[in-house]
Amino acid sequence: MSESLTTTWDLSDLFSGLDDPRIEQTLNAQKTRAQAFAAKYRGNIDSPSLTAETLRDAIAEYESIVQERDKPAVYASLLFSTDTGNPEYGAFLQKVRERSTDISLDLMFFDLELMALDSARIDPLLASPAMAHHAHYVQALRLHRDHVLSEPEEKILEEKSNTAERAFVRLFDEVVGDIPFKMTVDGKTETLTEPEIIRKLREPDREVRKAASKGLTEGMLSQKRVLTFVFNTLLQNKAVEDRLRGYPEPCDYRHKANELDKETVDLVIETTRRNYPLVARYYNVKREILGYDTLTHYDRYAPLFETKAKATFEEARKMVLDAFGAFSPTMAGIADEFFTKGWIDSAPRKGKRGGAYCSYATPDIHPYVFLSYMEQLEDVMTLAHELGHGVHAYVSRPLGYLNMHGPLPIAELASTFGEMLVFEKLQAEADLQDKLALYANKIEGIFATVFRQAAMHQFETELHDLRRSEGELTAERIGEIWQRTQQETFGDSVKLGDEHANWWMYISHFVHVPFYVYAYTFGELLVLGLFAQAQKEGPSFEEKYMNLLKSGGSLPPGELMGRVGIDLKDPAFWQGGFDILSGIIARFEGYYSEYKNRA
Repeated sequence: MSESLTTTWDLSDLFSGLDDPRIEQTLNAQKTRAQAFAAKYRGNIDSPSLTAETLRDAIAEYESIVQERDKPAVYASLLFSTDTGNPEYGAFLQKVRERSTDISLDLMFFDLELMALDSARIDPLLASPAMAHHAHYVQALRLHRDHVLSEPEEKILEEKSNTAERAFVRLFDEVVGDIPFKMTVDGKTETLTEPEIIRKLREPDREVRKAASKGLTEGMLSQKRVLTFVFNTLLQNKAVEDRLRGYPEPCDYRHKANELDKETVDLVIETTRRNYPLVARYYNVKREILGYDTLTHYDRYAPLFETKAKATFEEARKMVLDAFGAFSPTMAGIADEFFTKGWIDSAPRKGKRGGAYCSYATPDIHPYVFLSYMEQLEDVMTLAHELGHGVHAYVSRPLGYLNMHGPLPIAELASTFGEMLVFEKLQAEADLQDKLALYANKIEGIFATVFRQAAMHQFETELHDLRRSEGELTAERIGEIWQRTQQETFGDSVKLGDEHANWWMYISHFVHVPFYVYAYTFGELLVLGLFAQAQKEGPSFEEKYMNLLKSGGSLPPGELMGRVGIDLKDPAFWQGGFDILSGIIARFEGYYSEYKNRA
Protein backbone atom coordinates (compact mmCIF):
# COMPACT_ATOMS: atom_id res chain seq x y z
CA MET A 1 0.00 0.00 0.00
CA SER A 2 1.34 3.38 -1.00
CA GLU A 3 2.28 5.73 1.81
CA SER A 4 1.48 8.85 -0.19
CA LEU A 5 -1.68 10.67 0.80
CA THR A 6 -3.75 13.28 -0.97
CA THR A 7 -5.87 15.38 1.38
CA THR A 8 -7.22 17.68 -1.29
CA TRP A 9 -9.20 16.42 -4.25
CA ASP A 10 -7.75 15.57 -7.60
CA LEU A 11 -10.75 16.43 -9.78
CA SER A 12 -8.97 15.92 -13.08
CA ASP A 13 -11.10 12.86 -13.83
CA LEU A 14 -13.91 15.37 -14.26
CA PHE A 15 -12.23 18.53 -15.60
CA SER A 16 -8.83 20.18 -15.35
CA GLY A 17 -10.09 23.58 -14.16
CA LEU A 18 -12.71 26.27 -14.60
CA ASP A 19 -11.24 27.11 -18.01
CA ASP A 20 -11.26 23.52 -19.28
CA PRO A 21 -12.86 23.76 -22.76
CA ARG A 22 -14.43 20.34 -22.23
CA ILE A 23 -16.93 21.90 -19.80
CA GLU A 24 -18.47 24.05 -22.51
CA GLN A 25 -18.16 21.25 -25.05
CA THR A 26 -19.97 18.84 -22.72
CA LEU A 27 -22.84 21.22 -22.06
CA ASN A 28 -23.20 22.13 -25.74
CA ALA A 29 -23.14 18.48 -26.80
CA GLN A 30 -25.82 17.48 -24.29
CA LYS A 31 -28.02 20.39 -25.35
CA THR A 32 -27.84 19.13 -28.93
CA ARG A 33 -28.50 15.54 -27.84
CA ALA A 34 -31.43 16.61 -25.66
CA GLN A 35 -33.04 18.46 -28.56
CA ALA A 36 -32.61 15.43 -30.83
CA PHE A 37 -33.98 13.16 -28.11
CA ALA A 38 -37.08 15.35 -27.79
CA ALA A 39 -37.60 15.39 -31.55
CA LYS A 40 -37.41 11.60 -31.65
CA TYR A 41 -39.47 10.61 -28.63
CA ARG A 42 -41.91 13.41 -27.79
CA GLY A 43 -45.41 11.99 -28.17
CA ASN A 44 -44.06 8.47 -28.70
CA ILE A 45 -43.78 7.51 -25.02
CA ASP A 46 -47.34 8.21 -23.91
CA SER A 47 -48.51 6.34 -26.98
CA PRO A 48 -50.50 3.14 -27.68
CA SER A 49 -47.70 2.04 -30.03
CA LEU A 50 -44.95 2.15 -27.35
CA THR A 51 -43.03 -1.11 -27.06
CA ALA A 52 -40.79 -2.38 -24.30
CA GLU A 53 -37.81 -2.22 -26.65
CA THR A 54 -38.49 1.39 -27.63
CA LEU A 55 -38.86 2.35 -23.98
CA ARG A 56 -35.63 0.54 -23.09
CA ASP A 57 -33.71 2.35 -25.83
CA ALA A 58 -35.21 5.71 -24.88
CA ILE A 59 -34.26 5.31 -21.22
CA ALA A 60 -30.72 4.27 -22.16
CA GLU A 61 -30.33 7.42 -24.29
CA TYR A 62 -31.91 9.61 -21.62
CA GLU A 63 -29.59 8.15 -18.98
CA SER A 64 -26.54 8.85 -21.12
CA ILE A 65 -27.56 12.48 -21.69
CA VAL A 66 -28.27 13.30 -18.03
CA GLN A 67 -25.07 11.56 -16.92
CA GLU A 68 -22.96 13.72 -19.21
CA ARG A 69 -25.03 16.83 -18.46
CA ASP A 70 -24.40 16.39 -14.74
CA LYS A 71 -20.61 16.10 -14.89
CA PRO A 72 -20.02 19.89 -14.99
CA ALA A 73 -22.59 20.27 -12.18
CA VAL A 74 -20.81 17.66 -10.05
CA TYR A 75 -17.49 19.42 -10.68
CA ALA A 76 -18.94 22.83 -9.81
CA SER A 77 -20.55 21.54 -6.61
CA LEU A 78 -17.37 19.82 -5.43
CA LEU A 79 -15.31 22.95 -6.05
CA PHE A 80 -17.82 25.23 -4.34
CA SER A 81 -17.98 23.10 -1.18
CA THR A 82 -14.20 23.45 -0.73
CA ASP A 83 -14.40 27.26 -0.65
CA THR A 84 -17.91 28.71 -0.43
CA GLY A 85 -16.44 32.20 -0.12
CA ASN A 86 -14.74 32.11 -3.51
CA PRO A 87 -16.88 34.28 -5.82
CA GLU A 88 -15.40 32.62 -8.92
CA TYR A 89 -16.57 29.22 -7.70
CA GLY A 90 -19.99 30.65 -6.85
CA ALA A 91 -20.40 32.23 -10.27
CA PHE A 92 -19.28 29.03 -11.97
CA LEU A 93 -21.77 26.98 -9.95
CA GLN A 94 -24.59 29.31 -10.93
CA LYS A 95 -23.59 29.28 -14.60
CA VAL A 96 -23.51 25.48 -14.72
CA ARG A 97 -26.85 25.22 -12.94
CA GLU A 98 -28.46 27.55 -15.45
CA ARG A 99 -27.01 25.62 -18.40
CA SER A 100 -28.10 22.30 -16.86
CA THR A 101 -31.60 23.66 -16.39
CA ASP A 102 -31.70 24.66 -20.05
CA ILE A 103 -30.92 21.07 -21.03
CA SER A 104 -33.44 19.71 -18.51
CA LEU A 105 -36.22 21.70 -20.12
CA ASP A 106 -35.77 19.76 -23.37
CA LEU A 107 -35.89 16.45 -21.48
CA MET A 108 -38.78 17.22 -19.17
CA PHE A 109 -41.43 15.77 -21.46
CA PHE A 110 -39.93 12.29 -21.00
CA ASP A 111 -40.67 11.91 -17.29
CA LEU A 112 -44.07 13.51 -17.76
CA GLU A 113 -45.06 11.10 -20.53
CA LEU A 114 -43.80 8.13 -18.47
CA MET A 115 -46.00 9.27 -15.59
CA ALA A 116 -48.98 9.97 -17.83
CA LEU A 117 -49.08 6.42 -19.21
CA ASP A 118 -52.08 4.44 -18.08
CA SER A 119 -51.18 1.52 -15.81
CA ALA A 120 -52.88 -0.92 -18.15
CA ARG A 121 -50.40 0.08 -20.85
CA ILE A 122 -47.20 0.51 -18.85
CA ASP A 123 -47.42 -2.50 -16.53
CA PRO A 124 -47.07 -5.14 -19.29
CA LEU A 125 -44.10 -3.24 -20.72
CA LEU A 126 -42.36 -3.15 -17.34
CA ALA A 127 -42.89 -6.91 -17.00
CA SER A 128 -41.02 -7.50 -20.28
CA PRO A 129 -37.46 -8.89 -20.10
CA ALA A 130 -36.39 -5.90 -22.21
CA MET A 131 -37.23 -3.60 -19.30
CA ALA A 132 -35.76 -5.71 -16.52
CA HIS A 133 -32.93 -3.27 -15.83
CA HIS A 134 -35.02 -0.10 -15.66
CA ALA A 135 -38.43 -1.31 -14.46
CA HIS A 136 -37.89 -0.13 -10.92
CA TYR A 137 -36.70 3.29 -12.07
CA VAL A 138 -39.99 3.81 -13.93
CA GLN A 139 -42.05 2.45 -11.03
CA ALA A 140 -40.36 4.78 -8.56
CA LEU A 141 -40.84 7.74 -10.89
CA ARG A 142 -44.53 6.97 -11.27
CA LEU A 143 -45.08 7.19 -7.51
CA HIS A 144 -45.26 10.96 -8.11
CA ARG A 145 -47.63 10.77 -11.09
CA ASP A 146 -50.54 12.35 -9.20
CA HIS A 147 -48.40 15.34 -8.25
CA VAL A 148 -46.93 16.57 -11.54
CA LEU A 149 -48.12 19.65 -13.38
CA SER A 150 -48.39 20.36 -17.08
CA GLU A 151 -45.16 20.58 -19.06
CA PRO A 152 -45.26 24.40 -19.38
CA GLU A 153 -45.83 24.71 -15.64
CA GLU A 154 -43.05 22.25 -14.85
CA LYS A 155 -40.69 24.19 -17.10
CA ILE A 156 -41.46 27.44 -15.30
CA LEU A 157 -40.79 25.85 -11.90
CA GLU A 158 -37.54 24.31 -13.09
CA GLU A 159 -36.23 27.49 -14.68
CA LYS A 160 -37.20 29.66 -11.70
CA SER A 161 -35.57 27.28 -9.21
CA ASN A 162 -32.12 28.75 -9.93
CA THR A 163 -33.32 32.10 -8.59
CA ALA A 164 -35.52 30.53 -5.92
CA GLU A 165 -34.68 27.57 -3.67
CA ARG A 166 -31.28 26.81 -5.23
CA ALA A 167 -30.24 30.43 -4.81
CA PHE A 168 -31.19 30.42 -1.14
CA VAL A 169 -29.41 27.12 -0.53
CA ARG A 170 -26.27 28.64 -2.04
CA LEU A 171 -26.74 31.77 0.08
CA PHE A 172 -26.97 29.63 3.22
CA ASP A 173 -23.71 27.84 2.36
CA GLU A 174 -21.89 31.08 1.60
CA VAL A 175 -23.10 32.89 4.71
CA VAL A 176 -22.33 30.06 7.15
CA GLY A 177 -19.04 29.24 5.43
CA ASP A 178 -17.92 32.86 5.75
CA ILE A 179 -18.76 33.46 9.44
CA PRO A 180 -15.64 34.16 11.53
CA PHE A 181 -16.37 32.24 14.76
CA LYS A 182 -14.40 33.80 17.61
CA MET A 183 -13.73 32.17 20.97
CA THR A 184 -11.76 33.53 23.89
CA VAL A 185 -10.01 31.41 26.52
CA ASP A 186 -7.68 32.86 29.17
CA GLY A 187 -7.73 36.22 27.42
CA LYS A 188 -6.62 34.75 24.10
CA THR A 189 -9.02 35.02 21.15
CA GLU A 190 -8.86 32.82 18.08
CA THR A 191 -10.97 32.86 14.93
CA LEU A 192 -12.26 29.53 13.68
CA THR A 193 -14.36 28.03 10.92
CA GLU A 194 -17.66 26.32 11.67
CA PRO A 195 -16.19 22.77 11.68
CA GLU A 196 -13.30 23.92 13.88
CA ILE A 197 -15.44 25.58 16.53
CA ILE A 198 -17.88 22.66 16.62
CA ARG A 199 -14.89 20.41 17.17
CA LYS A 200 -13.99 22.49 20.24
CA LEU A 201 -17.22 21.25 21.85
CA ARG A 202 -15.42 17.91 22.26
CA GLU A 203 -12.43 19.32 24.13
CA PRO A 204 -11.73 17.90 27.62
CA ASP A 205 -11.46 21.38 29.20
CA ARG A 206 -14.95 22.52 30.17
CA GLU A 207 -13.99 26.18 29.92
CA VAL A 208 -12.88 25.63 26.33
CA ARG A 209 -16.19 23.94 25.51
CA LYS A 210 -18.09 26.76 27.19
CA ALA A 211 -16.15 29.36 25.21
CA ALA A 212 -16.74 27.42 21.99
CA SER A 213 -20.46 27.28 22.72
CA LYS A 214 -20.49 31.04 23.22
CA GLY A 215 -18.45 31.63 20.07
CA LEU A 216 -20.66 29.35 17.96
CA THR A 217 -23.78 31.07 19.24
CA GLU A 218 -22.44 34.59 18.69
CA GLY A 219 -21.27 33.67 15.20
CA MET A 220 -24.69 32.35 14.23
CA LEU A 221 -26.46 35.31 15.83
CA SER A 222 -24.32 37.68 13.77
CA GLN A 223 -26.20 36.33 10.75
CA LYS A 224 -29.53 35.69 12.51
CA ARG A 225 -31.54 38.00 10.30
CA VAL A 226 -30.24 36.53 7.04
CA LEU A 227 -30.46 32.89 8.16
CA THR A 228 -33.96 33.33 9.58
CA PHE A 229 -35.04 34.84 6.29
CA VAL A 230 -33.41 31.99 4.34
CA PHE A 231 -35.23 29.39 6.44
CA ASN A 232 -38.58 31.19 6.18
CA THR A 233 -38.22 31.59 2.43
CA LEU A 234 -37.38 27.94 1.85
CA LEU A 235 -40.21 26.83 4.14
CA GLN A 236 -42.70 28.94 2.20
CA ASN A 237 -41.24 27.89 -1.14
CA LYS A 238 -41.88 24.26 -0.21
CA ALA A 239 -45.39 25.11 0.99
CA VAL A 240 -46.20 26.70 -2.36
CA GLU A 241 -44.78 23.81 -4.35
CA ASP A 242 -46.56 21.23 -2.18
CA ARG A 243 -49.83 23.10 -2.68
CA LEU A 244 -49.35 23.30 -6.44
CA ARG A 245 -48.48 19.63 -6.64
CA GLY A 246 -51.14 18.42 -4.22
CA TYR A 247 -48.93 16.98 -1.48
CA PRO A 248 -51.14 17.30 1.62
CA GLU A 249 -48.31 17.03 4.19
CA PRO A 250 -44.83 18.66 4.12
CA CYS A 251 -43.03 15.31 4.28
CA ASP A 252 -45.18 13.48 1.70
CA TYR A 253 -42.80 14.13 -1.19
CA ARG A 254 -39.84 12.79 0.79
CA HIS A 255 -41.73 9.63 1.77
CA LYS A 256 -42.51 8.91 -1.88
CA ALA A 257 -38.93 9.67 -2.94
CA ASN A 258 -37.74 7.26 -0.24
CA GLU A 259 -40.32 4.67 -1.36
CA LEU A 260 -41.65 4.44 2.17
CA ASP A 261 -45.18 4.89 3.39
CA LYS A 262 -46.08 7.29 6.20
CA GLU A 263 -47.03 4.40 8.49
CA THR A 264 -43.53 2.90 8.32
CA VAL A 265 -41.85 6.24 8.97
CA ASP A 266 -44.22 6.98 11.86
CA LEU A 267 -43.53 3.52 13.29
CA VAL A 268 -39.78 4.20 13.38
CA ILE A 269 -40.11 7.72 14.81
CA GLU A 270 -42.61 6.71 17.48
CA THR A 271 -40.52 3.67 18.46
CA THR A 272 -37.55 6.01 18.79
CA ARG A 273 -39.49 8.44 20.97
CA ARG A 274 -40.61 5.61 23.26
CA ASN A 275 -36.96 4.76 23.81
CA TYR A 276 -35.86 8.28 24.80
CA PRO A 277 -35.24 7.03 28.39
CA LEU A 278 -32.12 5.25 27.09
CA VAL A 279 -30.60 8.68 26.52
CA ALA A 280 -31.16 9.80 30.11
CA ARG A 281 -29.90 6.44 31.39
CA TYR A 282 -26.55 6.96 29.66
CA TYR A 283 -26.12 10.65 30.43
CA ASN A 284 -26.81 10.16 34.12
CA VAL A 285 -23.83 7.77 34.19
CA LYS A 286 -21.73 10.21 32.19
CA ARG A 287 -22.55 13.01 34.64
CA GLU A 288 -21.28 10.79 37.47
CA ILE A 289 -18.06 10.00 35.60
CA LEU A 290 -17.38 13.67 34.86
CA GLY A 291 -18.30 14.67 38.41
CA TYR A 292 -20.65 17.49 37.36
CA ASP A 293 -23.81 18.51 39.17
CA THR A 294 -25.48 19.25 35.84
CA LEU A 295 -24.68 18.43 32.22
CA THR A 296 -25.42 21.18 29.75
CA HIS A 297 -25.44 21.48 25.96
CA TYR A 298 -21.69 21.93 25.77
CA ASP A 299 -21.07 18.81 27.88
CA ARG A 300 -22.87 16.32 25.65
CA TYR A 301 -19.73 15.31 23.75
CA ALA A 302 -17.17 15.98 26.46
CA PRO A 303 -14.55 13.21 26.60
CA LEU A 304 -14.71 11.10 29.75
CA PHE A 305 -11.02 11.47 30.52
CA GLU A 306 -8.30 14.02 29.95
CA THR A 307 -6.60 12.72 26.85
CA LYS A 308 -4.51 14.13 24.07
CA ALA A 309 -4.99 11.03 21.91
CA LYS A 310 -4.95 11.99 18.28
CA ALA A 311 -4.77 10.11 15.03
CA THR A 312 -2.90 11.46 12.04
CA PHE A 313 -4.58 11.05 8.69
CA GLU A 314 -2.20 8.20 7.89
CA GLU A 315 -3.06 6.48 11.18
CA ALA A 316 -6.77 6.97 10.49
CA ARG A 317 -6.30 5.46 7.07
CA LYS A 318 -4.70 2.36 8.59
CA MET A 319 -7.41 2.02 11.26
CA VAL A 320 -10.20 2.18 8.72
CA LEU A 321 -8.59 -0.09 6.15
CA ASP A 322 -7.65 -2.67 8.78
CA ALA A 323 -11.21 -2.70 10.15
CA PHE A 324 -12.77 -2.91 6.69
CA GLY A 325 -10.30 -5.60 5.66
CA ALA A 326 -11.05 -7.82 8.66
CA PHE A 327 -14.67 -7.98 7.45
CA SER A 328 -14.10 -7.82 3.72
CA PRO A 329 -10.81 -7.52 1.81
CA THR A 330 -12.89 -6.24 -1.11
CA MET A 331 -14.17 -3.33 0.98
CA ALA A 332 -10.66 -2.46 2.13
CA GLY A 333 -9.29 -2.58 -1.42
CA ILE A 334 -11.96 -0.22 -2.70
CA ALA A 335 -11.56 2.17 0.24
CA ASP A 336 -7.80 2.29 -0.29
CA GLU A 337 -8.33 3.68 -3.80
CA PHE A 338 -9.85 6.81 -2.27
CA PHE A 339 -6.53 7.52 -0.57
CA THR A 340 -4.14 6.54 -3.33
CA LYS A 341 -6.06 8.19 -6.18
CA GLY A 342 -6.93 11.54 -4.62
CA TRP A 343 -10.67 11.01 -4.10
CA ILE A 344 -10.71 12.56 -0.60
CA ASP A 345 -10.70 16.22 0.42
CA SER A 346 -9.91 16.21 4.13
CA ALA A 347 -7.95 19.41 4.81
CA PRO A 348 -9.73 21.98 7.04
CA ARG A 349 -9.61 25.53 5.67
CA LYS A 350 -11.47 28.81 5.72
CA GLY A 351 -14.58 28.90 3.58
CA LYS A 352 -14.88 25.13 3.42
CA ARG A 353 -18.43 23.92 3.84
CA GLY A 354 -19.20 22.30 7.20
CA GLY A 355 -20.07 18.64 7.65
CA ALA A 356 -19.02 15.67 5.58
CA TYR A 357 -20.43 13.89 2.55
CA CYS A 358 -19.75 11.46 -0.25
CA SER A 359 -20.56 12.50 -3.80
CA TYR A 360 -21.49 9.55 -6.02
CA ALA A 361 -20.50 11.63 -9.09
CA THR A 362 -21.22 9.51 -12.17
CA PRO A 363 -20.81 5.74 -12.58
CA ASP A 364 -18.21 5.98 -15.33
CA ILE A 365 -15.92 7.92 -12.96
CA HIS A 366 -15.90 7.27 -9.19
CA PRO A 367 -17.18 8.76 -5.92
CA TYR A 368 -15.52 11.55 -3.92
CA VAL A 369 -15.35 11.92 -0.12
CA PHE A 370 -15.43 15.28 1.68
CA LEU A 371 -14.68 16.04 5.35
CA SER A 372 -12.56 18.29 7.56
CA TYR A 373 -10.09 15.98 9.30
CA MET A 374 -8.67 17.38 12.54
CA GLU A 375 -6.89 14.32 13.97
CA GLN A 376 -9.51 13.41 16.58
CA LEU A 377 -10.79 9.87 17.03
CA GLU A 378 -14.24 11.18 16.09
CA ASP A 379 -12.76 12.15 12.74
CA VAL A 380 -11.67 8.54 12.26
CA MET A 381 -15.32 7.53 12.61
CA THR A 382 -16.38 10.25 10.17
CA LEU A 383 -13.82 8.98 7.69
CA ALA A 384 -15.13 5.43 8.13
CA HIS A 385 -18.69 6.72 7.67
CA GLU A 386 -17.99 8.52 4.41
CA LEU A 387 -15.83 5.69 3.07
CA GLY A 388 -18.74 3.35 3.78
CA HIS A 389 -20.78 5.59 1.48
CA GLY A 390 -17.88 5.54 -0.95
CA VAL A 391 -17.75 1.75 -1.11
CA HIS A 392 -21.53 1.64 -1.59
CA ALA A 393 -21.32 4.14 -4.45
CA TYR A 394 -18.34 2.36 -6.01
CA VAL A 395 -19.89 -1.12 -6.13
CA SER A 396 -23.27 0.14 -7.39
CA ARG A 397 -21.75 1.84 -10.46
CA PRO A 398 -22.44 -1.09 -12.84
CA LEU A 399 -26.15 -0.41 -12.37
CA GLY A 400 -25.83 2.88 -14.26
CA TYR A 401 -26.67 6.45 -13.39
CA LEU A 402 -30.41 5.99 -12.87
CA ASN A 403 -30.12 2.94 -10.61
CA MET A 404 -26.93 3.45 -8.62
CA HIS A 405 -28.39 5.78 -5.95
CA GLY A 406 -30.31 3.98 -3.23
CA PRO A 407 -33.16 5.80 -1.49
CA LEU A 408 -32.04 7.84 1.51
CA PRO A 409 -32.93 5.35 4.31
CA ILE A 410 -30.80 2.68 2.61
CA ALA A 411 -28.10 5.17 1.62
CA GLU A 412 -27.07 5.58 5.27
CA LEU A 413 -26.77 1.84 5.82
CA ALA A 414 -23.26 1.31 4.40
CA SER A 415 -21.83 4.39 6.09
CA THR A 416 -23.07 3.38 9.53
CA PHE A 417 -21.92 -0.19 9.00
CA GLY A 418 -18.45 1.14 8.20
CA GLU A 419 -18.40 3.02 11.50
CA MET A 420 -19.40 -0.12 13.40
CA LEU A 421 -16.55 -2.10 11.84
CA VAL A 422 -14.00 0.49 13.00
CA PHE A 423 -15.54 0.74 16.46
CA GLU A 424 -15.51 -3.03 17.00
CA LYS A 425 -11.86 -3.29 16.01
CA LEU A 426 -10.73 -0.35 18.14
CA GLN A 427 -12.57 -1.42 21.28
CA ALA A 428 -11.35 -5.02 20.98
CA GLU A 429 -7.76 -3.77 21.17
CA ALA A 430 -8.29 -1.11 23.88
CA ASP A 431 -7.52 -1.18 27.62
CA LEU A 432 -10.31 -0.58 30.13
CA GLN A 433 -10.14 3.23 30.20
CA ASP A 434 -9.94 3.43 26.43
CA LYS A 435 -12.87 0.99 26.15
CA LEU A 436 -14.94 3.33 28.29
CA ALA A 437 -13.99 6.27 26.10
CA LEU A 438 -14.70 4.35 22.88
CA TYR A 439 -18.05 3.10 24.13
CA ALA A 440 -19.02 6.60 25.23
CA ASN A 441 -18.10 7.97 21.83
CA LYS A 442 -20.02 5.20 20.05
CA ILE A 443 -23.12 5.54 22.20
CA GLU A 444 -23.15 9.31 21.73
CA GLY A 445 -22.72 8.77 18.00
CA ILE A 446 -25.71 6.43 17.92
CA PHE A 447 -27.72 8.91 19.98
CA ALA A 448 -26.84 11.68 17.53
CA THR A 449 -27.82 9.48 14.59
CA VAL A 450 -30.99 7.94 16.01
CA PHE A 451 -32.52 10.10 18.74
CA ARG A 452 -31.23 13.51 17.68
CA GLN A 453 -32.29 12.96 14.08
CA ALA A 454 -35.74 11.78 15.17
CA ALA A 455 -36.02 14.93 17.27
CA MET A 456 -34.87 16.95 14.26
CA HIS A 457 -37.59 15.29 12.20
CA GLN A 458 -40.12 16.34 14.82
CA PHE A 459 -38.71 19.88 14.77
CA GLU A 460 -38.75 20.05 10.99
CA THR A 461 -42.32 18.76 10.80
CA GLU A 462 -43.57 21.31 13.32
CA LEU A 463 -41.55 24.07 11.64
CA HIS A 464 -43.15 23.47 8.25
CA ASP A 465 -46.62 23.17 9.80
CA LEU A 466 -46.24 26.42 11.75
CA ARG A 467 -44.85 28.35 8.79
CA ARG A 468 -47.98 27.36 6.89
CA SER A 469 -50.39 28.21 9.70
CA GLU A 470 -48.72 31.25 11.33
CA GLY A 471 -46.80 32.86 8.48
CA GLU A 472 -43.20 34.05 8.72
CA LEU A 473 -41.56 32.89 11.94
CA THR A 474 -39.11 34.80 14.11
CA ALA A 475 -35.77 33.31 15.07
CA GLU A 476 -37.05 33.14 18.64
CA ARG A 477 -40.16 31.20 17.61
CA ILE A 478 -38.08 28.73 15.63
CA GLY A 479 -35.70 28.45 18.59
CA GLU A 480 -38.58 27.57 20.92
CA ILE A 481 -39.55 24.61 18.75
CA TRP A 482 -35.93 23.54 18.36
CA GLN A 483 -35.22 23.72 22.07
CA ARG A 484 -38.34 21.81 23.13
CA THR A 485 -37.99 18.98 20.61
CA GLN A 486 -34.28 18.53 21.37
CA GLN A 487 -34.72 18.74 25.15
CA GLU A 488 -37.32 15.96 25.06
CA THR A 489 -34.66 13.45 24.06
CA PHE A 490 -32.61 14.06 27.22
CA GLY A 491 -35.33 14.25 29.84
CA ASP A 492 -33.73 15.76 32.94
CA SER A 493 -30.27 14.28 32.29
CA VAL A 494 -28.97 17.25 30.26
CA LYS A 495 -30.01 20.88 30.48
CA LEU A 496 -29.85 22.61 27.11
CA GLY A 497 -28.95 26.21 27.88
CA ASP A 498 -30.33 29.31 26.18
CA GLU A 499 -27.45 29.39 23.67
CA HIS A 500 -28.56 26.07 22.24
CA ALA A 501 -31.89 27.57 21.14
CA ASN A 502 -30.02 29.20 18.22
CA TRP A 503 -28.20 26.14 16.93
CA TRP A 504 -30.83 25.20 14.36
CA MET A 505 -29.28 27.90 12.20
CA TYR A 506 -26.28 25.84 11.08
CA ILE A 507 -28.04 22.51 10.33
CA SER A 508 -27.58 22.23 6.57
CA HIS A 509 -29.86 19.22 6.04
CA PHE A 510 -32.93 21.36 6.73
CA VAL A 511 -31.81 23.62 3.90
CA HIS A 512 -30.28 21.20 1.39
CA VAL A 513 -32.70 18.25 1.58
CA PRO A 514 -35.94 18.80 3.54
CA PHE A 515 -36.88 15.77 5.67
CA TYR A 516 -33.58 14.02 5.00
CA VAL A 517 -32.87 13.55 8.69
CA TYR A 518 -35.05 10.55 9.46
CA ALA A 519 -32.93 8.57 6.99
CA TYR A 520 -30.16 8.57 9.61
CA THR A 521 -32.50 7.05 12.20
CA PHE A 522 -33.47 4.35 9.72
CA GLY A 523 -29.87 3.69 8.72
CA GLU A 524 -28.50 3.33 12.24
CA LEU A 525 -31.29 1.02 13.41
CA LEU A 526 -30.96 -1.09 10.27
CA VAL A 527 -27.25 -1.43 10.89
CA LEU A 528 -27.65 -2.42 14.53
CA GLY A 529 -29.77 -5.33 13.35
CA LEU A 530 -27.52 -6.12 10.40
CA PHE A 531 -24.36 -5.99 12.49
CA ALA A 532 -25.82 -8.41 15.03
CA GLN A 533 -26.69 -10.67 12.09
CA ALA A 534 -23.14 -10.36 10.72
CA GLN A 535 -21.62 -11.34 14.06
CA LYS A 536 -23.95 -14.31 14.29
CA GLU A 537 -23.36 -15.58 10.74
CA GLY A 538 -19.63 -14.89 10.59
CA PRO A 539 -17.66 -14.77 7.31
CA SER A 540 -20.60 -15.99 5.23
CA PHE A 541 -22.36 -12.66 5.80
CA GLU A 542 -19.81 -10.71 3.74
CA GLU A 543 -21.19 -11.89 0.39
CA LYS A 544 -24.77 -11.17 1.47
CA TYR A 545 -23.81 -7.67 2.61
CA MET A 546 -21.79 -6.81 -0.50
CA ASN A 547 -24.63 -8.02 -2.73
CA LEU A 548 -26.94 -5.70 -0.80
CA LEU A 549 -24.65 -2.76 -1.57
CA LYS A 550 -24.32 -3.77 -5.20
CA SER A 551 -28.11 -3.55 -5.54
CA GLY A 552 -27.88 0.25 -5.19
CA GLY A 553 -31.29 1.76 -5.94
CA SER A 554 -32.46 -1.01 -8.25
CA LEU A 555 -35.17 -2.18 -5.84
CA PRO A 556 -37.48 -0.56 -3.26
CA PRO A 557 -36.10 -0.44 0.32
CA GLY A 558 -38.57 -3.04 1.57
CA GLU A 559 -37.56 -5.54 -1.09
CA LEU A 560 -33.85 -4.83 -0.66
CA MET A 561 -33.95 -5.42 3.08
CA GLY A 562 -36.20 -8.43 2.61
CA ARG A 563 -33.25 -10.08 0.87
CA VAL A 564 -31.42 -10.15 4.21
CA GLY A 565 -34.49 -11.16 6.20
CA ILE A 566 -35.63 -7.73 7.44
CA ASP A 567 -39.29 -6.63 7.42
CA LEU A 568 -39.45 -2.82 7.59
CA LYS A 569 -43.06 -2.95 8.80
CA ASP A 570 -42.30 -5.22 11.76
CA PRO A 571 -42.40 -3.24 15.06
CA ALA A 572 -40.34 -5.98 16.72
CA PHE A 573 -37.45 -5.42 14.30
CA TRP A 574 -37.21 -1.71 15.10
CA GLN A 575 -37.54 -2.30 18.84
CA GLY A 576 -34.85 -4.95 18.45
CA GLY A 577 -32.44 -2.21 17.38
CA PHE A 578 -33.06 -0.39 20.64
CA ASP A 579 -32.63 -3.63 22.58
CA ILE A 580 -29.20 -3.98 20.98
CA LEU A 581 -28.43 -0.36 21.92
CA SER A 582 -29.55 -1.06 25.48
CA GLY A 583 -27.06 -3.92 25.54
CA ILE A 584 -24.28 -1.59 24.36
CA ILE A 585 -25.15 0.84 27.17
CA ALA A 586 -25.16 -2.07 29.63
CA ARG A 587 -21.64 -3.02 28.55
CA PHE A 588 -20.57 0.59 29.06
CA GLU A 589 -22.09 0.53 32.55
CA GLY A 590 -20.31 -2.74 33.29
CA TYR A 591 -16.95 -1.36 32.20
CA TYR A 592 -17.56 1.68 34.40
CA SER A 593 -18.33 -0.50 37.42
CA GLU A 594 -15.12 -2.42 36.78
CA TYR A 595 -13.21 0.86 36.40
CA LYS A 596 -14.57 2.19 39.72
CA ASN A 597 -13.66 -1.01 41.51
CA ARG A 598 -10.08 -0.75 40.25
CA ALA A 599 -9.72 2.88 41.27
